[in-house]
Amino acid sequence: MKLNLKIWRQGGKYKGELVNYQLDGVNEHMSFLEMLDVLNEELVSKKEEPVAFEHDCREGICGTCSLVINGRPHGPWKATTTCQLHMREYKDGDTIVIEPFRAKAFPVIKDLVVDRSSFDRIIQAGGYISVSTGQAQDGNAIPVGKDTAASAMNAAECIGCGACAAACPNGSAMLFTGAKVSHLARLPQGRPEAAKRVQAMVAQHDTEGFGNCTNIGACEAECPKGISLDNIALMNREYTAASFTERPVTVGAEGA
Repeated sequence: MKLNLKIWRQGGKYKGELVNYQLDGVNEHMSFLEMLDVLNEELVSKKEEPVAFEHDCREGICGTCSLVINGRPHGPWKATTTCQLHMREYKDGDTIVIEPFRAKAFPVIKDLVVDRSSFDRIIQAGGYISVSTGQAQDGNAIPVGKDTAASAMNAAECIGCGACAAACPNGSAMLFTGAKVSHLARLPQGRPEAAKRVQAMVAQHDTEGFGNCTNIGACEAECPKGISLDNIALMNREYTAASFTERPVTVGAEGA
């Protein structure tokens, strides 16, 4: 099939604009990223600069394939990353608009590639537990209820792709931050540092320039792993409780 692609180009000779490309011979069995590979092969053969986009595992695990496709992060399929989207979703003659994830805290590096290191700094602010080095503790030494373990694992499924921030009209990453806060807060190993963790991670979230959550719900709808808004609610409860027991945390742009 033949497609009309409108792709955001930024960097080099492009100052930030949608550029039209005609691509013929697209097979419906291709993945979306394979389609972009074919386009880049054509561009290289014409001695034109290929479109820069991110990818890694191409198995829906890593979250690096972050594209906005016809206005939706990761495209039209629910609970699916861009690399899992296939061209059978489209028909001959379709126009597809492809853009990078857009949020104040995700500056464009080139074309469809954005800098998501802000997520790394949120994790560095408190997304961990402090443990003594030495021999690993026995897995059954600390009993964890089935429901608690399941809810913690559901939150831990967040792959940090940034679709939540890209989908939110406020540019908020509260779903990401909430998932990282709550999956540790639910487990006994994470409780000793829970108050400091939530304060530090929320403070870093705000410092990075992400907006506030107003419960629109676009983040949950577009999340490829279906992370629940319940994690934001738990984070808010943790933050409120911490405000009565801990001193406020202030961080800089490069971390605590």
